[in-house]
Amino acid sequence: MGNIHCCILPSPRGRPANTNEPYGGVAESGETLELPHISDREDLSDHRGTLFSQKSNSGNGLVVMGGRRAMSMIADSRKRNGGDGINGRGLRKCNSCSTIFIDDSTVSQPNLKSTIKCVALAVYYHIKNRDEVMRNIDIFDEKKHPLTHDAVPDNYNKIDPEHRHIYKFIKTLFHAAQLTAECAIITLVYLERLLTYAEITLHSGNWKRILLGAILLSSKVWDDQAVWNVDYCQILKDVTVEEMNELERSCLEYLQFNINVPSSVYAKYYFDLRSLADANDLSFPLEPLSKEKAKKLEALSSVCDNNLEDVASMSLKRSASLNNLTPNRKSFAIIS
Repeated sequence: MGNIHCCILPSPRGRPANTNEPYGGVAESGETLELPHISDREDLSDHRGTLFSQKSNSGNGLVVMGGRRAMSMIADSRKRNGGDGINGRGLRKCNSCSTIFIDDSTVSQPNLKSTIKCVALAVYYHIKNRDEVMRNIDIFDEKKHPLTHDAVPDNYNKIDPEHRHIYKFIKTLFHAAQLTAECAIITLVYLERLLTYAEITLHSGNWKRILLGAILLSSKVWDDQAVWNVDYCQILKDVTVEEMNELERSCLEYLQFNINVPSSVYAKYYFDLRSLADANDLSFPLEPLSKEKAKKLEALSSVCDNNLEDVASMSLKRSASLNNLTPNRKSFAIIS
């Protein structure tokens, strides 16, 4: 990415109009044109929200059943213990050591399964509430570049996939490649950038290849142990390495090589995904506090307490200085 092709400005649709004319260089008058930094290509001053949040509020909604896992766990425990804390003889059972449920998903370490479900739900809304005008690019068309040897049905681009189908496709790639939840969020960022920069529509005929290209880039940029393209060919056995390389090159060109994701953008996508999950009854699971996690929390709290004690002991007591404390003594007279 060190050559001049990383600064090519593509045409509004399709591939770059002229790859021999980089964005920036020497003008006809001999003056050097200003070359913008790659981090300045995305304006972060206008926080209008993520695209999937707008799509989810623009059309038909989806209610994902199966949420409220914490409530169901509490209800099951009550049933096993004989109802709402009352046994068969009418005596109420008391427990001074109740189970503590915590949300173990954070911005730095999101829950993998829940994050993949939320990303699949965001892709679902992109497809379901897409624009009426269909804009396609051949490299992402699954009819022209199928992922399997099986023939794609003629009505493939007319049948919208369900949320569980999208989730299964993403989960298969992430589990086989051992990717993290952070890569899932970055995948969604790259996907929406592709839709914006290339001005294409995500529909049932191209969502797999666009999503695959975004996963390719996110796994190489943000994962500590990058996955090679040949590794994805072991997952998608009917796709060759040359086809995978061509898909990666196309995604980079349409992204204008803008693969930088600031922390503010990452955090915004994370919290918008959580809002989307709450709106669709797809809450992040609450897990019981285990002994190991409790010991870690206790160790962290004890370290903080020790630091506070050290700071308090190191602080010197201040004393106020007062002047003229010595009283005026009168001279003694000797009388003989």
